[in-house]
Amino acid sequence: MKLGFQVLPGACACRRLFLGAILAMGHFGSAPGQDAPSKTATAGACYRVETIVLPEGVDNEVGGIAFLDDGRLAWCNRSGEVWIGDPLRAQWKRFASGLHCPLGILAGERAGEIVVSDRPSLTRLVDVDGDEVADEYLAISEDWGLSGNYHEYTYGPVRDAEGNFVIGLGCASDGAGIFKITRGPVSEWGRQGRMYSPVPWRGWCLKVTPPGKVIPWALGLREPNGFCFDGDGELFATDNQGDWVGTSALHHIRQGAFHGHVASLVWEKGNQEDPLKIPVERLESMRMRPAVLFPHGKAAYSPTQPVLVAKASFGPFAGQLLVGCISLERILRVALEKIGDTYQGAVLYLLDGNGLNRGNNRLAFAPDGSLYVGQTSRGWGNGAGIQRVVFTGETPFEIQRMSLTAEGFELHFTTPVAAEPAAEPSRYSLQRYHYRYHRPYGSPEIDPEPVPVLEAQVSADGRAVSLVLPEVLAQKVYELHLQGIVSQDGRPLGNRAAYYTVNRLR
Repeated sequence: MKLGFQVLPGACACRRLFLGAILAMGHFGSAPGQDAPSKTATAGACYRVETIVLPEGVDNEVGGIAFLDDGRLAWCNRSGEVWIGDPLRAQWKRFASGLHCPLGILAGERAGEIVVSDRPSLTRLVDVDGDEVADEYLAISEDWGLSGNYHEYTYGPVRDAEGNFVIGLGCASDGAGIFKITRGPVSEWGRQGRMYSPVPWRGWCLKVTPPGKVIPWALGLREPNGFCFDGDGELFATDNQGDWVGTSALHHIRQGAFHGHVASLVWEKGNQEDPLKIPVERLESMRMRPAVLFPHGKAAYSPTQPVLVAKASFGPFAGQLLVGCISLERILRVALEKIGDTYQGAVLYLLDGNGLNRGNNRLAFAPDGSLYVGQTSRGWGNGAGIQRVVFTGETPFEIQRMSLTAEGFELHFTTPVAAEPAAEPSRYSLQRYHYRYHRPYGSPEIDPEPVPVLEAQVSADGRAVSLVLPEVLAQKVYELHLQGIVSQDGRPLGNRAAYYTVNRLR
């Protein structure tokens, strides 16, 4: 039997990637100048990366992937096609075509239906006669603006517990203008800024009911290239560095919340002023801070779709979110915790290299528990296609999570640590900094300073180390690097970096 995948070696040579206006998309910040400070050493033995064989001659820049109830994989490409099939046997059939840059796909509520979000619409594709080809293209909703600007992408959908769809609308770019004829009214205030919102509801998160009613849900997003719900049903979205976004972020999306990007304020009900003339101090008081920040050039350049690790069958990270990265051979982990009503937490690596390509744009878990990764390059560099990540059953030696305490942080490990080196404070290098909230593109690290570790206290079972600090400050990123930490069976720590965003103190 010919299998439809290729097993890749456990390491991947670095490849140069030019990021002009990558997957949108132009929203990903500057090109990488250096690799992150620490590479994985153990993940290659614990997670196997396979490359899925796609139809020959077909555009393999993937905009969305989803598994259907019968176990088949559905994926869409940026050329507007939808394909369905068995990925492990490389058996594919084209289900639909003619869509406009689709960037999200979901299984429908009934057999033979798929829901796709492309630039102008949220569409239900229906196979009426059972031949595995869509016969009907039914618009669920088209009730948002289009100006003709190349950057106006539609992200999502995901579906909430009530069956509503959630999508996000990217802003327009000052790299191009708008058409003379638009869908929706044009705001002159909305035509200003580097990333701007000339028509409704650019920069917003929308909920769309099954009958098609649009509910403006949250605003202040620049290019929200990925949504997911966590285990408690809370909605999260990534956004990428740019104007008003000092570094890429994961937002906890709440109804009515303003998440910081100013352009979308022009469409807020009752708005009577030019958003770009609102003082930054007032904007700061209005915005809901991101749950987690991805330090630019270290954790990620361009985080994409988050997905919940719902089961322990993918290793020791159940309950965490995985996040793709367009510009690096990397998949990140986000270990969230909630203090009061505020989310915050740590960014760590799941995979960094190990045969993974770049362009990691869409993530979806298969029924067998493996992770599928849809990739795109948008014409620059490489990384298009679909890869599969399989947990081999060997537990990696990693920081499982990083938690805030009253005295500092507690590190939880996937397997017990050797007590002697882990108890040495000098093994832990810690610094803190923040990012400026302002109109210019991105932000450097502001007020970086080292933070001494006074004590490192190892738990009796060896699975946790408490770091005691002189003080902990809110609204800071704490960047941690570990050296010389080994497990009780002598394995070196795989990923030696963690980035914790402190929004609220205990």
